[in-house]
Amino acid sequence: MRIISLCVDGIHQAAQRGLYEWLATQDADFICLQDLRALEYEMDGDNFHLDGYFAYFFDSGDKHQNGVAIYSRHMPKALIYGLGFSTGVDMAGRYLQVDFENLSIGSLLSPVATEDPESQEVKAQFFDDMQAHLHKISHKRRDFIFCGNWGMAHRQIDVTNPDILSDHPGFLEEEQQWMHQLFNDIEYTDAFRRTNKDSDEYSWWPSGEFGQGEALRTDYQVISSSLSRHIEYAVIYKSKQFSSHLPVIIDYDIEMESGY
Repeated sequence: MRIISLCVDGIHQAAQRGLYEWLATQDADFICLQDLRALEYEMDGDNFHLDGYFAYFFDSGDKHQNGVAIYSRHMPKALIYGLGFSTGVDMAGRYLQVDFENLSIGSLLSPVATEDPESQEVKAQFFDDMQAHLHKISHKRRDFIFCGNWGMAHRQIDVTNPDILSDHPGFLEEEQQWMHQLFNDIEYTDAFRRTNKDSDEYSWWPSGEFGQGEALRTDYQVISSSLSRHIEYAVIYKSKQFSSHLPVIIDYDIEMESGY
C-alpha cells in the first residue's frame, strides 16, 4: 500500500505545475492533499480527478483558505469531517478521515502560526486538543495513519539551521516538546524516520523555492505504533516541485483486501 501526502499551497497552482499528471504515474492507494485554498465545487472538473480513485474534500467555506482532500482507490466505510474539538480550533486548520474495517487514514492541516502571539495560541490549543484526541483513540482496536502538514519539526536533524529556527514558529521549544510527546509518551511513530535516518531530508521551504533559504521537515505520516513493522520504503520526492512543500511517499506492507 502506497500513501502520498503533500501540502499544495493552493490546488490550482499545483495542478498547473503538473501535480495530477505526476500523481497518475505513482500507483498510490491513497493521496492526501492539504491547503487546497479552493471550494469543493471548484474541483468538479476533470483536471482535479484521477481515474480509479474516489475523491473526498473538506473545504473551509473560503476559497482562499486551507481545505484538505483524500483520493482513495478503495471505497471507505465511513468519512469523518473535522476533529470535533470542543474549543473549535480544529476549524482553524482542517481534517478529513476515511475509515475502513480496521484502519483509518487522515489528511491533516495544522493551523498556521506566525510571529503573531494570537496565531501561536491557536496553534498551541489545536495541538493540546490533538494530544487529548490521540490519547483517546489509542485505545481503539484500529490503526491510524495521519498524513499532513503538522506545521512543526521534531529534532535538529529535521531543520537546516537549529540555532536560527528555534526562535521561529515551526521549531519553537514547545513545538519540539509536543512532537517528542507524540512519538514517545503517546507512542505514535514517525513513519518516515522509522526507515530513513538521513540528514538533509526536508519537506518545506518557507521561501517557497526548493533549496533556497532555511528548510524544515514539517510534513509527516504519523502512524499507530502497531504499523511500524509494516513500513517498507519512505522518501521525500525531490525531482519536481509542486509547492513550497515536497511530497512524502511511504510504502506499507499492507493489503487492503486482507482484513483492513
